[in-house]
Amino acid sequence: MKRNYVCLFVVSAVLLCISVDLYSQPGNAEAGNGGITSAMLKEIGKGYAGSSSDKAIKNAIASTPINTLAANSENAAMIDTHFSDRVETKGITNQESSGRCWLFTGLNVLRAKMIEKYNLGAFTFSQNYVFFYDQLEKANLFLQGVIDTRDLPFDDRKVDWLFSHPIGDGGQFTGISDLVTKYGLVPSDAMPETYCSNHTSQMSSLLKKKLREDGLELRNAKGGKSSLLKMKTGMLSEVYHILAICLGVPPSEFVWNRYDSKGNFVSSEKYTPKEFYAEYVGADLEDNYVMLMNDPTREYGKVYEIAYDRHVYDGHNWLYVNLPVERIKEMAIASIKDSTAMYFSCDVLKFFNRKSGVLDVNNFDYGSLMGVSFGMDKRQRVLTHDSGSSHAITLIAVDVKNGKPVKWMVENSWGAGAGYKGCLIMTDKWFDEYMFRLVVEKKYVPSDILAMLNQKPIELPAWDPMFSPED
Repeated sequence: MKRNYVCLFVVSAVLLCISVDLYSQPGNAEAGNGGITSAMLKEIGKGYAGSSSDKAIKNAIASTPINTLAANSENAAMIDTHFSDRVETKGITNQESSGRCWLFTGLNVLRAKMIEKYNLGAFTFSQNYVFFYDQLEKANLFLQGVIDTRDLPFDDRKVDWLFSHPIGDGGQFTGISDLVTKYGLVPSDAMPETYCSNHTSQMSSLLKKKLREDGLELRNAKGGKSSLLKMKTGMLSEVYHILAICLGVPPSEFVWNRYDSKGNFVSSEKYTPKEFYAEYVGADLEDNYVMLMNDPTREYGKVYEIAYDRHVYDGHNWLYVNLPVERIKEMAIASIKDSTAMYFSCDVLKFFNRKSGVLDVNNFDYGSLMGVSFGMDKRQRVLTHDSGSSHAITLIAVDVKNGKPVKWMVENSWGAGAGYKGCLIMTDKWFDEYMFRLVVEKKYVPSDILAMLNQKPIELPAWDPMFSPED
């Protein structure tokens, strides 16, 4: 009998210890060591007073989008659509359900120059052609990256990043530069869009699955460099097969019938893609353009390079000069005044009025609607991942008054029916807060900024917030 009491006491003590231990774990509601206690919850609950205005807003939000209710009625009038300086373009493109804004934007910059130089009507390059090789090159970039890091443990940050990002349809301007230099260009009718090029998610999902499987095989493979290269080549052959089924086979040559802006026949010639690029574009994109960034989290006047932020393994990482936004505006205005469009990227969904196509920090008053303040500046938003470069667009216009820009316009790639006639208009204040990247021709860059390019770049890791591929 005594033994039973002892056993009962021991069991009770153990259960008590377990109970105390459970309540001491992080996240337990009654812990008092970082979790939400009953007393704290009571205090927190005072955040909603249930006033008549609270109830009215709560009822409205139950069936209405927040942006509709937060729309600033004092800012509802359509912004003035006059621009003092504008680059003429012809034809709005549409990336549809794909993340290829970087590709459309880069090719839109090139086609604007070609249309002006050769007096063409509406003309577009084949985005699908460049996208095919973009996906093939990104597959190689991943597989070769796996080979290069196969001696590192699987939980190494770089290895983990590679398998987290084996391939995607986003990108940036250095992808345009490396891809068209290596593979050339073709007109859109030489390799038209397909359903998969316009709707990339399912193809991208299959490619990621296959590449991750191939990556594991490469990491576990025995043998030297030559055997790994043979394995990689076979894997890329399977990727090519998938791409050919989804996007079509890229033409090795084609005939282009050229017409002028009035529809008059000019010529009919056979070209290879590289011949076409050489004749109608011809520029060395790497040497002719400078990439600029406005990143207030890092020192201005310095050159930065992001590892693995490229499309082609033997190509170029994204390398940029970090500058105050006012310096970037100087070059943008000079380029537009000389009828030259630019690759531009920003955080497009912030304070975006989709109906009018206007980007303005005063479009929505979230603070008044929710009864709380939102006070971070640009630097704080970047540091906390609240904002970053998310979309590439073609900068084509500025409205300058009394020597200062008051608004800007970009040609978008969401179709002619989106925004303002296929374009977006941004106030200068919005430009300050949400623009990030600009690619400008060197002839518009002041000598002091060109001199900065002689610096040794500060290398940033692939997981840096500024990696963000535009899509």
